[in-house]
Amino acid sequence: MTYSYVKDYKPVDLKNSNLFKPIKLNDKITLEHRITMAPLTRFRADDNGVPNKNDWAETYYSQRSVAPGTLIISEGAYVCAQAGGAPNAPGVYTQDQMKEWTKIFEKIHENKSYIYVQLWNLGRQASPAYLKSKNLKFVSATDNLYMDEQSKKEALDCGNELKGLTVEELETLKSDYVKAAKNCIEYGADGVEIHSANGYMLNQFLDPLSNQRTDKYGGSIENRSKYVLEVVDAIVDAIGADKVGIRLSPYGTYGTMSGGANPLIVAQYAHIIGELEKRGKEEPSKRLSYLHIVEPRVPNPNFSEGTHEYLDGTNEFVFSIWKGLVMRAGNYALDNKTALKDVNLNDRTLLAYGRYFISNPDLVERLEKGLPLTKYDRDTFYTKESKGYTDYPNYK
Repeated sequence: MTYSYVKDYKPVDLKNSNLFKPIKLNDKITLEHRITMAPLTRFRADDNGVPNKNDWAETYYSQRSVAPGTLIISEGAYVCAQAGGAPNAPGVYTQDQMKEWTKIFEKIHENKSYIYVQLWNLGRQASPAYLKSKNLKFVSATDNLYMDEQSKKEALDCGNELKGLTVEELETLKSDYVKAAKNCIEYGADGVEIHSANGYMLNQFLDPLSNQRTDKYGGSIENRSKYVLEVVDAIVDAIGADKVGIRLSPYGTYGTMSGGANPLIVAQYAHIIGELEKRGKEEPSKRLSYLHIVEPRVPNPNFSEGTHEYLDGTNEFVFSIWKGLVMRAGNYALDNKTALKDVNLNDRTLLAYGRYFISNPDLVERLEKGLPLTKYDRDTFYTKESKGYTDYPNYK
């Protein structure tokens, strides 16, 4: 397939910025630059959640880790079967899945780069009919509190109504997170990223629009943070904080989250980030590898770059609370001026690039040298073929 460059793209000099200075991720890993590959759902796994169909994933990740010292955040991987709810996403809970992930990890390490696997749980964003076909429940933080009318209709039509997880089920799920994290490390990953953003399960506990529980996990800012913090603590205890990151989207609206419309949403995130900072400050060995924060410029991942920006809020509050590394994500590829400003504003900053890492496997080199960027083809983001997956060319 023939690809074209982004029209009117104007690169700026990033080579002499913090973006191309090394940064220490943990005691064992120093990144050669601060460009990270954001987690990107691609739906190329097989029907059993095995990720490396036809060796595509191995090639895909190898292509994008070619610049030594790059940190790759993997696509979201289900922590257990119940965490799923859409076909062809990978898992990290069976031996067959992990054997294929090992091949991906090895390719990335051959390039002298690193990978954190994103731990994913759909919650009420799952398809209730798909879950029913697998004899699985449709679950979230709260009974019958649907994401939207379409989800509600599907659930009622197939007889798989939305149920809030019981305390006992939450303990089981926590164990699933721990097992998934252990699997990733055992089979060769450098760390894991806990997905608590974009309206998925853990985000559903944080947000008042999706969490209306009346037990210890609902009702107040502190209670809504509780389960996410329990998951973090359990994973940290299992594999070490230096191998754990977490993704948050304070202003996100995807999955019908509150976003900036709720004036207390910043307080919610200030609280959970404060609790994470407290752990790291009191015991340095408990400090997470990084916080991954989605910028308000992209409140919904379905939006095109530069559209629907939320301009009445900022993530700068994160830096006043959290004293570790902060990874920022949100339209940095096309907006190089903002990238330059944000990466130089605080020396603890990394920038995550998403869609343009799909269409530019050599993105690190292109940004460093001010080269043109190849346009992505959104129609091939979630197809079941190698087109739009492994066939994007390097600039040279």
